[in-house]
Amino acid sequence: MSSETIVTAIFLITAVVAAGILTSQVFPAIYTMSGSVSTSARSADQSLRTDIAIVNSFSLNGTGEAHVWLKNTGSTKMQVPDLEMSSIFVGNPGNIGMVKLNDPAEGWSYEILENQNNGYWDPKETLSITVKSARIPGDYRSTVYFQIVLPDGTKRSEEFTVS
Repeated sequence: MSSETIVTAIFLITAVVAAGILTSQVFPAIYTMSGSVSTSARSADQSLRTDIAIVNSFSLNGTGEAHVWLKNTGSTKMQVPDLEMSSIFVGNPGNIGMVKLNDPAEGWSYEILENQNNGYWDPKETLSITVKSARIPGDYRSTVYFQIVLPDGTKRSEEFTVS
């Protein structure tokens, strides 16, 4: 009887030690994995909540400028410094250049219309972008290709003819 008790006690101690070792090894891995999963979920949530639409675009021959209006149709407001990190591609199909919104030397200007002057591009607000023709590669008197890529990867493009 005492030998069965000793064997049972050894098995019980072994099981407790094995459970402790398993827990000490598995818990950090689960914690690390849950951190990266929550970061990915936050990033995906932000991307799903961010949406924009090109509502109007035109360029008049002889004015030397192209105008594009974008609407924040998502549910997320975007900080102006994040907006200025967006990439803009413009030109003719097959001859496209890239510039940043925040570089006035590039010949770009932008304005948030209906702005509440709160440092954000809020949902339902419109962004007006003006491009000087000197910054449009190729023949800006024909078709103009415009694409904006926000820092989170949301992108919209438009191709329009100069009238």
